Amino acid sequence: MNVANKLTISRIVIAILILFLLLFPWQDINFAFPTILISGKIIVDSKYIIAGILFLIAILTDFLDGYFARMEKKVTDFGSILDNTADKILINGVLISLSYNGFILLFVPIIVIISDLIVDGLKILVAKNGTIIKQNKYQKITSICMYLGILLSLFYNLPFEIWGIFISEILIDVAAILSVITGYFYFLEWKEKYKKLDEMI
Repeated sequence: MNVANKLTISRIVIAILILFLLLFPWQDINFAFPTILISGKIIVDSKYIIAGILFLIAILTDFLDGYFARMEKKVTDFGSILDNTADKILINGVLISLSYNGFILLFVPIIVIISDLIVDGLKILVAKNGTIIKQNKYQKITSICMYLGILLSLFYNLPFEIWGIFISEILIDVAAILSVITGYFYFLEWKEKYKKLDEMI
């Protein structure tokens, strides 16, 4: 197994650890994470800080696995599928966890997950005919906004929370909207490719 795939698998493991940390009912075993008081008014649960650090490490593995795959010239179908799976577990899982814990509204993970399913479905349909749909610029921007939004949410939107600026929520909402726009452009590209394939038959 190459370095890139090992990093991708480590991202899946980290994602599972984050979900366990955020969703496990710690109160049922009478355990409470230490809390920190910021600026005399913001109570921060260290559980989310730990999750934020793990999420940051996961983001780094996402950049590194792509770097090593290109450097070693070992970009494979298995690696691409594994990378996509790791991203879905990490992003969608953390979004659901944040929604469950009241950090974001429920419609955000619903929109993102539905958009992901549509895009993945279109990619599979096109791939069956031997063609691919390339990543568009909106998907890259979506990923950046989502990563930053989730990271800030896990860190209680600090330091912006002190000044009442809800940057984390704005970034995540923008990412959710962009995921719909991304899905729409993927649909247009699929429609164009399908039309060309239909004309060839």
